[in-house]
Amino acid sequence: MNSGQSGASFRDPSGFLFSSDGVLFRQINDSYSAHYRLLLASGLYDKLTRSGLLIPHRESDVAPADPELAFRVIQPDSIAFISYPYEWSFSQLKDAALATLRIQTRALGAGMTLKDASAYNIQFHHGQPTLIDTLSFEAYNDGAPWVAYRQFCQHFLAPLALMAYTDVRLSQLLRVYMDGVPLDLAARLLPVRTRFDFGLLTHIHLHAQAQRKYGGTAVQPSSMPAARLSKEALLGLVHSLQAAVQKLQWKPGGTEWADYYSCTNYSSSALAHKQELVSSWVSRAQPERVWDLGANDGTFSRLASQQGIFTVAFDIDPAAVEKNYHQTKSSREQNLLPLVMDLANPSPALGWHGRERESLLQRGPADMVFALALLHHLAISNNTPLLQLAAFFHDLGQWLVIEFVPKSDSQAARLLRSRIDIFGQYTREEFERIFQTTFILHERAQIRESQRFLYLMQRN
Repeated sequence: MNSGQSGASFRDPSGFLFSSDGVLFRQINDSYSAHYRLLLASGLYDKLTRSGLLIPHRESDVAPADPELAFRVIQPDSIAFISYPYEWSFSQLKDAALATLRIQTRALGAGMTLKDASAYNIQFHHGQPTLIDTLSFEAYNDGAPWVAYRQFCQHFLAPLALMAYTDVRLSQLLRVYMDGVPLDLAARLLPVRTRFDFGLLTHIHLHAQAQRKYGGTAVQPSSMPAARLSKEALLGLVHSLQAAVQKLQWKPGGTEWADYYSCTNYSSSALAHKQELVSSWVSRAQPERVWDLGANDGTFSRLASQQGIFTVAFDIDPAAVEKNYHQTKSSREQNLLPLVMDLANPSPALGWHGRERESLLQRGPADMVFALALLHHLAISNNTPLLQLAAFFHDLGQWLVIEFVPKSDSQAARLLRSRIDIFGQYTREEFERIFQTTFILHERAQIRESQRFLYLMQRN
């Protein structure tokens, strides 16, 4: 039996994640036993799991990773893909924030409270934000403040406000500040008019001032650090945060690729032919997990997800990902996860010892990768040699559906308008030669009424 403690959960004295024979378990330490019993006895666990707000688990008889500390071992339901807040669209982060506040409200009703309000404790499971840390709850003590208040503001409210009022790309600050955006930094970056919004004034601007005054001590609004807070006041705080989050809005649009499929050079016949090819190749390979790279609004991602295949739809454009997420919500899709990702600079391993947050490659490989209308962007816009691209796609997945767009195509020509053509190697013949050094070419098809070619490959 091979066991290994997860690098993402070592900070919590209540317990930790570990793997055994490739299965993920959570050890609950004896120090947390009273809180765990209350979680079950109060009915809170049943209510939250039934509503999809908490990941279900079953108790296991597998040997604990640290027997001297162990109270119990549980096996949570598996998450198809672990994503991080800096990969979410605006509405994904907003929905995760509201889910956290709903959980806190229900916890208070059951005599418990969230001791953590980390965005990293939320994952998108079956299409909705779900708390995955069963050990985030503790018994509520009358008069105690919400110890996770500062964390919530830094992980959720501050980045959402920056995305809504300053620039949606500031979500990437969460990639730099793993414990959330510092409130003093958020206060400086937000426009002056946010001081006239009661929620943002209270929970960001005044909160930042209080942090400076009390040296970073966790504070509640308009209170001394040691002040007692009744349950009614605590619920009022949660409702105030909820109102502040609900008011924040960001409407996608105006970015280069947000309306890609409405201005593409595909004819309706070409688009239908491309969809037929991709669908047939998905059916042939029968993957369990698909990664669609450069997915835009998820048009082709859904060719897999609608077959019951879990699909991650990556795109660099926050507006395209936002639109994709709205569609997944409105259609109640459970097998599609849209994420923001710059493939020229994908999410790296982060945190202590580089092990708290996994890189994109560490979260793979996928069974099948789509790279549709993507290669020319990476090769021309990012000046990435075909040999490097072949190695990149080889690491990402077993099967590859990739589209070659020649320089004569109008979309590729658009990329070359403002730069010297130094891409002599970028030809279909060279592409096929180089990619066949690391892949087996199974099928090649020219897309109808198009200069483009589609390929089905399998890594060797």
